[in-house]
Amino acid sequence: MGNDLGFGLVLPLLEQPVDGSTPRWSEIAALASRAEAIGLDTVWTADEIVWRFPEWAGPRGWWECLAITGAVAASTSSIQVGTWVLSALHRNPGMIASAAETLDEISGGRFVLGLGAGHGGGGASEFGYPAGQTVSRYAESLEIVVPMLRGETVTFEGEFHRAQGAEVLPHGPRPGQVPLMLGGHAPRTMTLAATHADIWSAFATTSSLPSAFAPLTRQLDQICESIGRDPASIGRSIGVFVEPGDAKVAESIGFGVGITGSSDQIIESLAGFASVGVTRVEIVPYPNTMETLERLAPVLSAVI
Repeated sequence: MGNDLGFGLVLPLLEQPVDGSTPRWSEIAALASRAEAIGLDTVWTADEIVWRFPEWAGPRGWWECLAITGAVAASTSSIQVGTWVLSALHRNPGMIASAAETLDEISGGRFVLGLGAGHGGGGASEFGYPAGQTVSRYAESLEIVVPMLRGETVTFEGEFHRAQGAEVLPHGPRPGQVPLMLGGHAPRTMTLAATHADIWSAFATTSSLPSAFAPLTRQLDQICESIGRDPASIGRSIGVFVEPGDAKVAESIGFGVGITGSSDQIIESLAGFASVGVTRVEIVPYPNTMETLERLAPVLSAVI
């Protein structure tokens, strides 16, 4: 198609919402390899614990993000591998930077650190993580993660986090250069992304259609301008649900309006993201299986 959009695939770490079936490592690895063969530029691993939706028959759990990310990095050879997005709530900030450097080493310089505030509900509270002040905790975490990721030695004393002469050792193949993608849907987290990130990230909540994201990209432009950053200097990554055909099961189970229809209709929808200021589209197929990816392969070949 010849546009400037990047495209990635979000790998299935979540038990299937409808029937509770578990995505096995062999399936995850096969999907990552197929994405690489198709020519997608990145595969992503989400960082969640347990999800509950009223439309689902019961709770659905997730494979642990960093373990799967390391395995995906080791089992692929050319595609970028990124976290979508790692929860700062669940991890010590210094160890986040260390994990990023380690994953960049395993991947041979193909890792993208996606990081966000996380959340205090659901599985997070069940596992003993704090339920409040998540954005304040995240903002402090970035005061340690970002300079460590850029090769600095960090001393920091905050309300929630601290570091004393912390640095990342050993170094991977790109010391100080691992790309940083920060998630955010609200002004405060978007400002943190505009301040620190190479890429800003958001995902579909009520709708995966391009028009749903135009207000967010406009807001990001305004935030960048308010802090003196060129809006064109930050990437804009959007995660969307894509369900080939007209069944619209993803919508019926709480994932909002998806990108559906024929191949031509899906191609048209995906191409439309460029016109609303998006630079990257991260695709969550529904259902997230090899069968769905193969159905989407002609679509993806047309847009990449």
